[in-house]
Amino acid sequence: MADLDDLREGSNFEIGMAAGQQEYHVKGGANLPWGMKDRLSRIFNPKTGRTVMLAFDHGFIMGPTSGLERIDLSIIPLIEYADCLMCTRGILQSVIPPNTNKPICLRSDAGTTILTELNDNVLIDIEDVIRMNVSAMAVMLSIGDPVFEAKTVANLYKAVDMGSRYNIPVMGVTAVGKQMTRDARYFGLASRICAENGANIVKTYYCEGFEKVAAACPVPVVIAGGKKLPEKEALELCYKAINDGASGVDMGRNVFQSTSPAAMIQAVHAVVHNNLTPEQAYELFKEAGS
Repeated sequence: MADLDDLREGSNFEIGMAAGQQEYHVKGGANLPWGMKDRLSRIFNPKTGRTVMLAFDHGFIMGPTSGLERIDLSIIPLIEYADCLMCTRGILQSVIPPNTNKPICLRSDAGTTILTELNDNVLIDIEDVIRMNVSAMAVMLSIGDPVFEAKTVANLYKAVDMGSRYNIPVMGVTAVGKQMTRDARYFGLASRICAENGANIVKTYYCEGFEKVAAACPVPVVIAGGKKLPEKEALELCYKAINDGASGVDMGRNVFQSTSPAAMIQAVHAVVHNNLTPEQAYELFKEAGS
């Protein structure tokens, strides 16, 4: 209880001075509750409004793919350079040290693997999400897939329902099937559907005309790195995406399969947060990796 022996009446109320305006740095988040904003602020740097997410959830469909054979050896040294970690609950609980103090975007759906037909997923229990104190849930949407589109959209809005109850943001991840055209029209459609169904973040792919995709999406768009590219090309991809309106990247293979993963994620970070050109970032990559 407060000490009441020296209780002083307030006098400095600054009458006539307008209340301080608090602007929020995450696109589309101004009207969200405090808890939701707090979690999004862990993911998106308040100074830049951007994020470098490190994705290593690939094992839930691919198993021990190249670069993720030993996550304790390949990923743990990279954590300090990432703004947010995207992984599964099994890896989070078994490998990631709880004292890393990094926000987690938890892969919150699972189902089929590369051995069968992908995208037949179900959601994990929201109680697991709460117990692990994650900052966001990631749920995949298979827009344009005649078999799984409706099911994956339903997974998203159910995740949004649960997340809204506990102020946990949801990231909609746009899947790309064999029959889907990888252009701005498709990615714009898929990204907007994520946002329309309540996603607070959208993860999609960069393409020609990406500025239209980003502009038409009312929440932050982060780009997937996709397949492994030469380091210079991957940095050019980051640069173009940021310049065209992306709020960050969620990269995996282009980092952990790099010839120097720690140098690569530092170079990506410099492009996203410090506006380095691809040429400058590539020089940084070579210096950090030497």
